[in-house]
Amino acid sequence: MKHLKVGDQAPDFSVKNEKGETVTLADFKGQKLAIYFYPKDMTPGCTNQACNLTDNYSELQEEGIAIVGVSADDEKRHQKFIDKYSIPFPLLADVDKKMINDYGVW
Repeated sequence: MKHLKVGDQAPDFSVKNEKGETVTLADFKGQKLAIYFYPKDMTPGCTNQACNLTDNYSELQEEGIAIVGVSADDEKRHQKFIDKYSIPFPLLADVDKKMINDYGVW
């Protein structure tokens, strides 16, 4: 597992979102991107985190910051999480944990 340091280049990724669409790091070229990793959809801590980002989403957008959440949950579970809590940003389904390991967060 890697351990990223401040100033390291973000590892490239290609992961499906909740809709089954492939999302890559290159999709965000020229933008500020906040990638947040969390253990599991629908758990209390992860729900609080997602809801906090949802509550502050418009402020983050005003600052030009795109957000993606990443966990090892599958696309279907991500869509249920989004629907239940009206999450306005994509959740990436890193079921093989490649992105999670590349970013050193597992």
